[in-house]
Amino acid sequence: MASVNEREVSFGGKAGALRAHVAEPSGGGVHPAVIVVQEWWGLDGHIKDIARRFATEGYFAVAPDLYSRQGNKVTNDPNVAGELMSGLAMADGIDDLLSTIGWIKAQKAANPAKIGVIGFCMGGSYATLLPCVSRDIKAAAPFYGEIPPDEKLRELNCPIFYAYGENDGWIRRADVDRLAAALKRFGKKGEVKVYAGCSHGFFNDTRKDVYNADAARDAWTRTLKLFEENLKR
Repeated sequence: MASVNEREVSFGGKAGALRAHVAEPSGGGVHPAVIVVQEWWGLDGHIKDIARRFATEGYFAVAPDLYSRQGNKVTNDPNVAGELMSGLAMADGIDDLLSTIGWIKAQKAANPAKIGVIGFCMGGSYATLLPCVSRDIKAAAPFYGEIPPDEKLRELNCPIFYAYGENDGWIRRADVDRLAAALKRFGKKGEVKVYAGCSHGFFNDTRKDVYNADAARDAWTRTLKLFEENLKR
């Protein structure tokens, strides 16, 4: 496991400055990059911890604050989180992620040809859509996010691992099954994994009401395998 350097950065986006948390191996060199996309809570400690985990695995990890347009808000109140998420248009979030890709490409420590994305909840929706609109993404691991329409999935340009909890009350199982069917129909590489007995947010170890350690461990292992195969080789 690599030792890690962490820092806060700011770079230009379409609507102004974008803040982000960066975690990278401390030994120097050039590394594959991973964009970590937040849940609806904002760029909180959990998301920064996930970036840190990727850095220990040898990745240049960037967690952009998709609430930069709304004053970099962070909350643990679901009502406030819902308002923040509703205040972010999907097109604006994608624009900010495209700006993040552009910033990564300018970093000497990041390999511009090897960029992956992972996201959770709201971030899972972005992590599914981003590789449908950007050819720069080489691997995607969305966790319990909304599924784009089939005309978007047809444009998916990289392997994907999609994680879903059987008892998810937010994302419809029919849409998850549609994703699995679309991967086969369009000849896309990918895996859709449904975790028995798990709820929405099961990967978040700061939320004891939904966290499932066994499922989280398995999903993390599958994510690392996907990224290893597509970003490190």
